[in-house]
Amino acid sequence: MNRTQLKRSKILRMALVGSDSAEQNGKTETFLLRALKIASVVALYWFVSITMVFLNNHLLGSHELNAPLFVTFFQCLVSVGLCWAMNLLSALCPGLVDFPSVRFDLKVSREVLPLSVVFIAMITFNNLCLKHLGVAFYTVGRSLSTVFNVLLSYLILKQTTSLYALFCCGIILGGCFWLGVDQEGAQGTLSWSGIVYGVLASMFVSLNAIYTKKVMPVVDSSIWKLSYYNNINACVLFVPLIFIFDEMTKVHNFSRLGDWHFWGMMTVGGVFGFAIGYVTGLQIKYTSPLTHNVSGTAKACAQTVLAVIYDASVKSFLWWTSNLMVLAGSFAYTWVKGMEMKKVQEEPQCKTKTEKNDSGV
Repeated sequence: MNRTQLKRSKILRMALVGSDSAEQNGKTETFLLRALKIASVVALYWFVSITMVFLNNHLLGSHELNAPLFVTFFQCLVSVGLCWAMNLLSALCPGLVDFPSVRFDLKVSREVLPLSVVFIAMITFNNLCLKHLGVAFYTVGRSLSTVFNVLLSYLILKQTTSLYALFCCGIILGGCFWLGVDQEGAQGTLSWSGIVYGVLASMFVSLNAIYTKKVMPVVDSSIWKLSYYNNINACVLFVPLIFIFDEMTKVHNFSRLGDWHFWGMMTVGGVFGFAIGYVTGLQIKYTSPLTHNVSGTAKACAQTVLAVIYDASVKSFLWWTSNLMVLAGSFAYTWVKGMEMKKVQEEPQCKTKTEKNDSGV
């Protein structure tokens, strides 16, 4: 084999395997196989997330059962049951199922409780926003979580934000309130209660992220243990709320209370609510937190388009512009924060190299 053939063979091998081939369990993983895995994980995340939003919209949009707290409570109950099931499967099939041991500890539950209060507020207002705004405008209604991230990080963590990131937040605000709310109102489909729920949901999403970081050491940094205690606490906290808002009477008078199809849909909704935590972690594992946020933004765009097609709605050019502004602002904010984090990580390395050069090493 001559030199030209060797060079071509090397280039082909680099294209298929990659210049920085990943070594996993002693086996070289090809570039094509890694790309296929990543594409499958991203597709799975999109499928679970979009299906969960449409399924919750169907359950919460029922005119017969107006009990959003009960629906959310039942989904939390399903999540707790799935945690127990996964724990049992992990004990029976340790090589097949990897799940941390979950045993209820009252002390841990009390320490997680402040986060659980934020958690139930987040999922409740999130579902109420979806109920009143629908899937098509849901992305815009929930778009202020990025803005609240900046605001609450400054108020609680005393973290400042760059001008570029603030500019991205300005684009989101402009898309949401300047155009989005105006255009939804012009079409006669605006729900101000839905907007209020969306703003509150966005605020509690940001608070949930902040409190999660504080509570993670309590559950040994296990997202599954945190989900277990969060959902147990949520089930307990939801019970008095359901009675306070008289939802038990609505559930008791519900005509389809004995319908297995209804309970099947409720259970599937709980399964997807549990699965979203898994596929989110899976997507971050196979890509990166930055890529996960970009994927989430792109998913929101696809979700909006699907909702408009499904509802056979006709939206104005400015309505679409508002959605694009929110998505573009969210994407730009993710990219700016990613670049800032990369710069912070590189600075200590550059400083170390400079010190070595100065010392003559």
